[in-house]
Amino acid sequence: MAGTTLDGPFIAPSSSPVARSWRRYRAGIFFVLPALILYLLFMVYPFFRSIYFSLTSWNGVTAVKEWVGLANYRELIGDRLFWLSLQHTIIWVIVGTIAPIVIGMLLAILLWRRPKGFTLFRTFFFMPQVLSTVVIGIVWNWIYNPIFGILNEALDAVGLEDISRGWLGDPDVALYAVLVAAIWATIGFVFVILLAGLQNVSKDLLEAATIDGANVWQRFWNVTVPQLAGVLNVVIALLLIGGFSVFDVVFVMTGGGPANATEVLATYTYKEAFTQNNVGYASALAVVITVISLIASVTFIRLRERQEA
Repeated sequence: MAGTTLDGPFIAPSSSPVARSWRRYRAGIFFVLPALILYLLFMVYPFFRSIYFSLTSWNGVTAVKEWVGLANYRELIGDRLFWLSLQHTIIWVIVGTIAPIVIGMLLAILLWRRPKGFTLFRTFFFMPQVLSTVVIGIVWNWIYNPIFGILNEALDAVGLEDISRGWLGDPDVALYAVLVAAIWATIGFVFVILLAGLQNVSKDLLEAATIDGANVWQRFWNVTVPQLAGVLNVVIALLLIGGFSVFDVVFVMTGGGPANATEVLATYTYKEAFTQNNVGYASALAVVITVISLIASVTFIRLRERQEA
């Protein structure tokens, strides 16, 4: 507010940049702050506590935590079960990422033109995504049951009795049997996301490619996929992270058995923490899982960005 003084007119100083920024963004800050506090409290703080625990020998009960430095990580390098679990996790990540995307993309392409019964099919494909993982695990346990399971009954009915087996009790196929259940549950999510992304694909470009003589595969790979790059990046990153941290469906269906045939990093970490009461070593495993997930996700995103550049 302007005024006069003995020395001349008085002009109030303008507000500082910080004050102007606060007035401009304070509403957004107040909206973001609760989520930020929850994230710091339940994500960031536990992560750094896990790093601390990984440098100790602690059973999760006693008040005293013995500082051991990097001993847990050195033990991890020579741990056969760790490397076996890592191998199973890598198989899970590769198969559990590629298969849902291929099947989800195929379904999305088939329903892209909104054929008759579109809503029914979309609901049917997405339904597994809304089911509890426990329910999915129990249902697939029934399907795989060697005595009354529908899978063995179907194989027997078509004369393939030699293929019938106890799917979750056979170390050679148990991991892939659990993977099938997980893929079935994931397809709906991938399908819906890709179907939404296809709505933004330019039909004019597809028509131009058709006029130029491009076949179906060429139109898909050279026209459709590049326009879905952003959506595919998000889906693949989520599947990669989910693959490295998979726990629930494996724990419900097999618990990591038989004979550690389906043991993955997350189930091995759980057993070390809550069965063996080796919280320090389990924390080291959790840190390794986090680091591997971040490296895989960031590497994939960087490669995609480099290809698009």
